[in-house]
Parts: sequence; structure tokens; C-alpha cells
Amino acid sequence: MTKDDERGETMEKNLLEVKDVGLIYQSKFGETEAIKNLNLEVKEGEFIAIVGPSGCGKTTLLSILSGILKTTSGIVYVNGKNIQDSNSYIGYMFQRDELFEWRAVWQNIILGLEIKKQIGDGQKEYAKQLIEKYGLSDFINKKPRELSGGMRQRVALIRTLVLNPQILLLDEPFSALDFQTRLTVCDDVHNIIKNEKKTAVLVTHDISEAISMADRVVVLTNRPATVKKVFDIQIEGDTPLKRRESPKFSVVFNDIWKELVK
Repeated sequence: MTKDDERGETMEKNLLEVKDVGLIYQSKFGETEAIKNLNLEVKEGEFIAIVGPSGCGKTTLLSILSGILKTTSGIVYVNGKNIQDSNSYIGYMFQRDELFEWRAVWQNIILGLEIKKQIGDGQKEYAKQLIEKYGLSDFINKKPRELSGGMRQRVALIRTLVLNPQILLLDEPFSALDFQTRLTVCDDVHNIIKNEKKTAVLVTHDISEAISMADRVVVLTNRPATVKKVFDIQIEGDTPLKRRESPKFSVVFNDIWKELVK
């Protein structure tokens, strides 16, 4: 087998598999079916965006993919193992950066390493490499309040990356930013994720954001959520901003919008 064949096999490998997943919430008012018979495959190195009607269960799905919530039915596999039995680390970026204001940038970045008691010389060196690579060297002693919104998100992403996650889950990580900053930070985060060859799953309400960042966009139905349609994004441009300039962008946007409002 040639190296090219091996590389092709790697690209085709499913890192994440969601098989017939369902979730039913129990409460004093009865049962609520949040997700039903949901199937999804994510290849290694792929960037997936998930969109759907408000309240359909997008964030609930991320909680299942992270292992925080257990499914009522079906199984999630990571690297071929049940997520509940897997030792693979899955990183999670929330809607807000969740930086501790009393800790400097360096202290925020190594927080996860401290919690996991993995703060050895190798991990520190990797953190320093990421900090230098992505332009944070001059800010390591600054407090979060001294940073712009975009810089804060970069710190939050690097804090997640130092733990070397196999999969990154992003729950509307740009929603707290103004529109102009959001466009710049999308480029920034997309560049870092692709450079580090990470597999990513983004949940967003913003169709344009999904199209500009993802290799595929998954459209969910109303609750109980299941996969309605998957769009392969074939738009030229190696950054989210460049994609937005393509004539195809508005065509894909309209196609996804039609699925959401059907």
C-alpha cells in the first residue's frame, strides 16, 4: 500500500459515529422526546456544522456527543468505541469564553492541564508553541479584561487545544461577539482548527457562518430532532471570508434556508 493510499484511508475514517440515537427527557409533567433516530458520521479532520429550528435540540446533541448526556436509545462511537467507554478526550467550547478574570492568559490556558494533573514540561512546551504560533506571546501576562473579544476566543480555543482533544465541539462560540468581530474570529478559529488538523462539530443558528466554515452542513428537523438533510459545501475559498465572496454562497444559503422553513 502506498503512502497516498494510506492517506486516503485516513481521510475516509469515521472518527465519530452516531447510530440511531434517541433521547427522552423525564419530568414531573411527563416525557419529552428531544432526539429521535438520529444518525451521523464525521470523518477524521472534517469540520461539520449543525443547524436547525430554534429549540430543536442542537445543544442537546452536543451534550450527547461530549458524553455529558447518556442516550435513551442508540449509541455514539468515537474511534469505534462506545463514547461511554472511550478514553478519547473531547474538547468543548461554549457560547462564552468562560475565562477566569483573576487569572492571566497563561494561567487560563493551562487551567485544564492543572485540573487533569497533566501539567508536565511537555504539556507546557506545547502550550507555549500554540501561544507563539497564534500570536498570543505578547499577552500571556494580561488579564482577560484587557483583551478584545476575538483575542479572548483565541485564548479559549488554545486552552482547549493544549489538552489535545480528538474532537472539538463548538456551541455557538461567536454568538456573544458583534458582527464585524464575528467575521474576523470565524476566520481565526477556522484557521487554527484546520492547521491543527482537528475534527470539529459546530452548532450555530447562523446559516452563513455554517456555510463559510464547514465541509458539510447538517440540517435538523423540528423536535424531536433527526437529520433532515446534509449539504456538502463545495465553495471555493480557503477561509470563511473568502467563501462568503463566492457567487455560489447565496445559492447554498437559499437551499439550506428552504430546508429549515419547510
